[in-house]
Amino acid sequence: MQSFSSAGVRIAFVDLPPAEGRGDPVILVHGFASNHAVNWLNTSWANTLGRAGYRVIALDNRGHGASEKLYDPAAYGSHIMADDVRRLMDHLAIGRADVLGYSMGARITAHLALANPERVRSAVFGGLGIHLIEGVGLPIGIADAMEVPSLDDLTDPMQRMFRAFAEQTKSDLRALAACIRGSRQTLSRDDVARIAVPTLVAVGTKDDVAGSGPALAALLPQGRALDIPGRDHNLAVGDKVHKAGVIAFLAEGRD
Repeated sequence: MQSFSSAGVRIAFVDLPPAEGRGDPVILVHGFASNHAVNWLNTSWANTLGRAGYRVIALDNRGHGASEKLYDPAAYGSHIMADDVRRLMDHLAIGRADVLGYSMGARITAHLALANPERVRSAVFGGLGIHLIEGVGLPIGIADAMEVPSLDDLTDPMQRMFRAFAEQTKSDLRALAACIRGSRQTLSRDDVARIAVPTLVAVGTKDDVAGSGPALAALLPQGRALDIPGRDHNLAVGDKVHKAGVIAFLAEGRD
């Protein structure tokens, strides 16, 4: 992995060339408690995009993976993490890119597209629907779940799921608790109406975390929805329908 300084915070990333040629850049932004490898390499997203001719750049969000761990919730605002993505683009001298985010990564992508539309060729909001507006992402109880001594101390199914996932990814639990507490920013309907870039909202039909994908897509000036049949929040990530839909969507912008 490589790394760079985003306003003093060390951010790790990979920069993978396409199978052939130079390739248009696609920035991948992972979800909470994940990292670039779990979200994008292990699910074959990077291989799929590389074979389709894209240059794949995937970062570890602050507090995650090989990036710097911070313990103040104020360091994890969605707009701050969106600035990490923008600064990564600056570091790599990338003027515009397609940006694909999942879950928390989709929230970060939305903030990036709103604040820097000239840098975003198109956006994919994976695993995030109307809860971009009508919710704050994961419940605050997930932060508490990161702080209990043991998984055995938890009875709530969602708390147990995310604590087990965080342990599986060998995450810094204290940093994740700070991240959840600091990154719960919504956008207003007016904000969403100002995201003018082509946007695909890709949500599993059994996803109880994201909220309705079609409801969010209807509010975006150039939004469209992609239903991922029979998949919940975890299984939708690497689903073949998800990949095929994104590849088709990205290709449209180059016709």
